[in-house]
Amino acid sequence: MKNDPLLQPLQLKHLTLKNRVMLTSHEPAYPEDGMPKALYRAYHVERAKAGVALTMTAGSAAVSRDSPPVFNNILAYQDEVVPWMRELTDACHEHGTAVMIQLTHLGRRTRWDKGDWLPVVSASNRREASHRAYPKKAEIWDIERLIRDYADAAERMRAAGLDGLEIQAYGHLMDQFWSPLTNELDGPYGGSLDNRLRFTFEVLEAIRQRVGEDFLLGVRYTGDECLPGGFDARDGMEISKRLKRSGLVDFLNVVKGHIDTDPGLTDVIPIQGMPSAPHLDFAGDIKREVDFPTFHGAKIQDVATARHAIASGKVDMIGMTRAHMADPHLMRKVIEGREEEIRPCVGANYCLDRIYQGGAAYCIHNPATGRETTMPHTIAPAETRRKVVVVGTGPGGMEAARVAAERGHEVVVFEAADAPGGQVRLTAQSERRREMMGIIDWRYERCQALGVTFHFNVFAEQDEVVAESPDVVIVATGGLPNEEALAQGNELAVTGWDILSGHAKPGRNVLVYDDAGDHTALQAAEIIARSGARVEYMTADRALAPEVMAMNLVPYMRTLQVLDTTFTPTFRLVSLRREGDELVASVESDYTRVGKERRVDQVVVNFGTLPMDDLYESLKPLSSNQGMVDYDKLIVGDPQPIVASNDTGEGFQLFRIGDAISHRNTHAAIYDALRLMKDL
Repeated sequence: MKNDPLLQPLQLKHLTLKNRVMLTSHEPAYPEDGMPKALYRAYHVERAKAGVALTMTAGSAAVSRDSPPVFNNILAYQDEVVPWMRELTDACHEHGTAVMIQLTHLGRRTRWDKGDWLPVVSASNRREASHRAYPKKAEIWDIERLIRDYADAAERMRAAGLDGLEIQAYGHLMDQFWSPLTNELDGPYGGSLDNRLRFTFEVLEAIRQRVGEDFLLGVRYTGDECLPGGFDARDGMEISKRLKRSGLVDFLNVVKGHIDTDPGLTDVIPIQGMPSAPHLDFAGDIKREVDFPTFHGAKIQDVATARHAIASGKVDMIGMTRAHMADPHLMRKVIEGREEEIRPCVGANYCLDRIYQGGAAYCIHNPATGRETTMPHTIAPAETRRKVVVVGTGPGGMEAARVAAERGHEVVVFEAADAPGGQVRLTAQSERRREMMGIIDWRYERCQALGVTFHFNVFAEQDEVVAESPDVVIVATGGLPNEEALAQGNELAVTGWDILSGHAKPGRNVLVYDDAGDHTALQAAEIIARSGARVEYMTADRALAPEVMAMNLVPYMRTLQVLDTTFTPTFRLVSLRREGDELVASVESDYTRVGKERRVDQVVVNFGTLPMDDLYESLKPLSSNQGMVDYDKLIVGDPQPIVASNDTGEGFQLFRIGDAISHRNTHAAIYDALRLMKDL
């Protein structure tokens, strides 16, 4: 501990941060009515009690009514926010963790039909691609009003007892004033760099007058837009120096890039398959030149990278936000020398993507994150030891085994393959998604440490399970591709799984039809296109792969668009027939029923999976609960009732989870397991 760079304190004015690791500002979309109530507080406190030095709440708490959240942000323009923020701050302070907040006005990065339906405002009329609203060009009275709004919101945060705040300036209103691409104002707020920065410094001056000198103030900003015509790294360096010289701020929080498009956002916040810490050197350049306290965070997913960032002197505080979503106890494990037990962030970005599509951030392989009021991060031991048999080692089965073992139960696992993984092992065949194996590897290592017995290369049937005399049986056998969805010619198609596994080689002229909208068809299309084939990716949906979501779609598009790939939405594959050496695919539209044909040499389909439920059905009549789940108890996090025995005298409880029930996703399978097993 004495020599670990991550565990050294940092002094910022009067405030001592107890180590060098922080949660950067992020909005997991947990507020209720725009307020950080019980769940929001529990989320931050869980990480505070494990030892993180600084938690920066609220990715973009809104300072004005014409900055309506495009997802569930904190409403910093309401006085009601003060007592809620005070409760959160006091609870984190009890564990020695400092609390700050990020304040912002979204500018054009929102929509006019949200909130109070006020016009979107920016420094030009230029629309942002992601949110599609055409803003009004800010008038002087708007600017004067916005400065007051920032200062009012800052005063509320001081009243709530926070240690400080940062202003957001990448992709939001503040740097919309900075950039020549988004500032078309005349006079004092447009034109020269001096004028484009005027709004920023007037906001900072107004805030400082309200909060005083003993309240920390910083700016999280992009130092290079990475856009033709935008401000570049030289401008970013000059802005950094001016922020320091102003005497108004106490730290800089540096990022790089732009977030007005999905590809831009993905480059700022990289996902799996992309390089780790891609902007760390850039942040280090600014710290070296400006010589000022510098924070940074962008895909710092592991302790080794974080330690390097501090040890090398590149930055003073390092953000590990997604890493703390995967494992909120990361810092405790560092402090206690248990780094090998850290649940790894696999970069799946289910957390960020789901905010926009599902309304709240959930970690793909820690289902307790975002559910701290109902799901545990620490598994309590059971009062009575029981014997648990788990069949299947996909993510759900491995989680069931891990949680049961953490409870102190005797756990036996059967797996038909020679290694754990299930569908995750298949999807991780793709280089881009190789990090997904961290979901399995971490659980396998924990299970081994906890004494779980594994039987590989065993296709478990009823006799093998019953011979174990179990108290509980978890069927996590997953699913197999649906190969019977076409009206005709099912036998002529291959599945996406066939391509991913290598059981089928890519053709030369291939139709990939995606009915499930998940990663499988895109991964298959990428493999086929990389082989040099011509690919048509078709879906009946109006958007490509809706289950993959925005940021995860970006790497696929970057590969497929430069290869021989075309995309055809809103058409459905109906049937196949063979004519000579060709396959003739009949397709039609749900919109018009117009029929068309495609002539290709291979058709790859993704119709999702059907459950492998033979074992479940054979065990059901032998079980005490007949496989029944009490949904009311499951939903609120209460234990399932124990039924002593059935009519035959058998006594084991039987449950199935994940795709053994129905085609869903990795997170759903793990969540199934946690909420069933946590009280077992």
